Amino acid sequence: MKSINWGMIGCGDVTEVKSGPAFNKVPNSSLVAVMRRDAEKAEDYAKRHGVPKWYDDAQQLIDDPEVNAIYIATPPAQHEVYALMAFAAGKPVYVEKPMTLNAASAIRMKDAALNTGVKLSIAHYRRAQPMFLKIKSLLEDEEIGAIRLVQLKMLQPEDSNQIANSATNWRLDPAISGGGLFHDLAPHQLDLLVFFFGEWIYASGLSTNQSGTGLVDDLVTGQVWFKSGTIFNGTWCFTVSEQDKTDLCEIIGTTGKISFPVFGHQMTLTKGGVAKVYDFSPLAHVQQPMIEKVTAYFLGQTENPCSADEAILSMQLMDRFTAKS
Repeated sequence: MKSINWGMIGCGDVTEVKSGPAFNKVPNSSLVAVMRRDAEKAEDYAKRHGVPKWYDDAQQLIDDPEVNAIYIATPPAQHEVYALMAFAAGKPVYVEKPMTLNAASAIRMKDAALNTGVKLSIAHYRRAQPMFLKIKSLLEDEEIGAIRLVQLKMLQPEDSNQIANSATNWRLDPAISGGGLFHDLAPHQLDLLVFFFGEWIYASGLSTNQSGTGLVDDLVTGQVWFKSGTIFNGTWCFTVSEQDKTDLCEIIGTTGKISFPVFGHQMTLTKGGVAKVYDFSPLAHVQQPMIEKVTAYFLGQTENPCSADEAILSMQLMDRFTAKS
């Protein structure tokens, strides 16, 4: 292949700005077809974004001879089945996070990709963004010494995300999402842990529905012991007051610490009582740096920017944190 002609399965909110337009802004990449089960909505998306073709059947899009790579942007419950269909057609897959509903499903996807010899990359796109690449560089350069502890808090009021908390939203149906807002937001955070610190040797957690409403847990805690010796403690709660809303991760080393919001644009390096602030401009399309890397990977120009093995590590953490027995 000299260029990637993407077929996109799923035309929901995540594709409107975060990913969809970026496929036509990356070298050797173009979005040539989209699919949504609602044909009218698929056509509307295609016309608004200048996409030549639209379908209401995933197999038809996958079989389109002009399409040579598949982007799966549906809710997690459909990721595995669509990925297997693409692998059977010999077309590489870029799949949204979380990779799928649970680690067992993720392992099946990985095995299918290996058995068919088809490439698979996961959309943990924050690992390609400038702020997180800077943090990784600081850690590798030992700017804060040996890493001892990572502390993360993600606290949100119940009404802080109108889209996520609407009564009909799929994120609140565990059969479709895997487990509520934790499964929607935590994959970004947990993948960054894997990106920064690699493999882990122990993980456990607690998960509960404190509010007693809905079908999903709204409080999750987790601990991880990484092979490097670093210990992680995380808390996610989606029923706090507005004044307690928090998005903070602190990486604490022997000579300083790095503090940052996972869903923000500013990080702080503190050493010897002196704080240095780094500001990063918001990206027009947050997935564009990752899509550029995935395109290059599919063209055989570079390594996989997020492999199934890496994504499985964060899927396993979510499973451990939310296990009920």
